[in-house]
Amino acid sequence: MTTGTPGPRKIDTSKAHPARVYDWLLGGKDNYPVDEAVGEKLPPEAHAAARQNREFMHRAAAWLAEQNIDQFLDIGTGIPTEPNLHQIVQRIVPTAKVVYTDNDPIVLAHAEALLVSRPEGATDYIEADVRKPEEIIEHARGVLDFERPIAMSLIALMHFVPDDEDAYGIVRNLLDALPSGSYLVLSHAASDRFVEQVRQVTEEYAKGGIRLGFRTRGGVERFFDGLESVDPGVVTATEWFKTAPPAPEESGIYAGVARLP
Repeated sequence: MTTGTPGPRKIDTSKAHPARVYDWLLGGKDNYPVDEAVGEKLPPEAHAAARQNREFMHRAAAWLAEQNIDQFLDIGTGIPTEPNLHQIVQRIVPTAKVVYTDNDPIVLAHAEALLVSRPEGATDYIEADVRKPEEIIEHARGVLDFERPIAMSLIALMHFVPDDEDAYGIVRNLLDALPSGSYLVLSHAASDRFVEQVRQVTEEYAKGGIRLGFRTRGGVERFFDGLESVDPGVVTATEWFKTAPPAPEESGIYAGVARLP
């Protein structure tokens, strides 16, 4: 089942957007010169971080589906890159429902790729900003059953919301709307790893008009306050495995999964 219909869109190509820079870092083609200009100035570790984020999302989503979680709210979806979240979870739970959210109209322009659900399940898309959590929740209620557990993913998103924009309050408001037994899946750029690269990334994004708020491990753990941590806790993205990981790879990304009691 597919729900939602992409509507009118206006893509601002005069300034960089995180979703399009991320697409460029992943080797995608759905970006513009302003996005490439930012991406080209970033250190090699930024390319690795984009890949590591995706790989963490794949592992976490599959694990949640294996725990019989069949409802997902993915905020900060980004430009579709296969496999998308619904493809991963519907291989395990064909009836799974997924609501995608992003604030870049170019994602909406490609939403058809996000809306090709298995017949037994459902996918939906809303163009919305995480800074307005009430809009996201209101829309998601039309697709997801808020009486049953929901997995909410914030992959490589909250480091685009600095502290002066109330990042922790935004996540808390989203979590407060979810029922007991739901999960938070979050990855976040680290400020206390690869410090020189962090400075370079922050400066280059700022030149493109994008503010960043990288955080320490403790700062990332704060998003999970009051939740029941899933092993191995908040670790680097390449350390988050439910089975034995391959050869270790350094990462400047923290990641974790936790359950609402």
